[in-house]
Amino acid sequence: MEKTWRWFGPNDKITLDMLRQIGVEGIVTALHHIPNGEVWSLEEVEKMRDLIEAHGMRWSVVESLPVSESIKYAGADRDELIERYKESLANLGKAGVKTVCYNFMPVLDWARTDLDYPNPNGTTNLYFNLGEFAYFDIHILKREGAEADYDAATLERVAKIRETMTPEGEKRLVDNIIVKTQGFVNGNISEADLDPVQKFRDLLKLYDGIDADKLRENMAYFLNAIMPVCREYDINMCVHPDDPPRPILGLPRIVTCDADIKAFLDAVPDKHNGLTFCAGSLSAGAQNDVVELARKYAKRTHFAHIRICKTLPGGDFKESSHLDPRLIEVVRIFQKENPDVPMRVDHAELMLDDGEKGYNAGYSFHGRMLALGQIEGVMAACK
Repeated sequence: MEKTWRWFGPNDKITLDMLRQIGVEGIVTALHHIPNGEVWSLEEVEKMRDLIEAHGMRWSVVESLPVSESIKYAGADRDELIERYKESLANLGKAGVKTVCYNFMPVLDWARTDLDYPNPNGTTNLYFNLGEFAYFDIHILKREGAEADYDAATLERVAKIRETMTPEGEKRLVDNIIVKTQGFVNGNISEADLDPVQKFRDLLKLYDGIDADKLRENMAYFLNAIMPVCREYDINMCVHPDDPPRPILGLPRIVTCDADIKAFLDAVPDKHNGLTFCAGSLSAGAQNDVVELARKYAKRTHFAHIRICKTLPGGDFKESSHLDPRLIEVVRIFQKENPDVPMRVDHAELMLDDGEKGYNAGYSFHGRMLALGQIEGVMAACK
């Protein structure tokens, strides 16, 4: 598999020179300076491509060309936004950038409650605590009817958390759930927002009446509209699974499991409609056998995120080792079934002085460098 790295552009504290030194072959990035819904001009695309190539690598994958919320909930300007999306795709194709990772998750991209969960070896990584997430939903967001979405055991955890919660603790949850994990990747919420919770409530309202079936219908509408451009320029679209793979905050999730993946592939049966196989997102759901999913969908995968999660009691989960036996087997499957697919390691540990560098949450340098070395060794052993 091609060794790629997610890079957040010229403002990233991790430079292209650093990545070339550690053996990265391809860059995964986006034009983060262009607002969601605006056209990526050919000039801007070529500028990014040329910058990457000048450092001895190639622009392997776009992650991501964001799908505007209005496309997801079928707003009045959906068709106009899709036309702009098609123009951006065409410009990517003209510049030779052929793989686009995107997601169809309403409002919230990936969600974690703790960005610095301590590990026994002194490192830290990302953690999802369902009790704390439910506390955020019920007592901070104050979403109407939220309690009904959680079982009795989770509500009991929420009650215990409430006994000791402080204003500082609530601010930490807001930052972790809707600011620090979102704003640095063309998200809906930025660190400049004075009242992120209210802005988040307003975004949730846009999806009133949108259930999973309607969201699937909207996704198929979007994909059918862009497939002619994808065929013309041989661009592969690869949707990222939902993270976590479950309905959250009253929002539908439609890429959570085997049945969901089959449904969106069958809905638009074109070879350019494929999957970003994120072993981490899929393994965060106890319903998923990530190895079996890799066997089933390796040939419909256009991009792979090589990380994995360990599920814990009560709906919690945490990032696991890149040498987890399940992940080794996933790599083995891709090396055999789809060896040319670009892959990147993801959500690695914070280690050494990573915590002092101000890296984006989940995107450390030393932690990912170690993970890349580990996976490179696994790939060599699996040939």
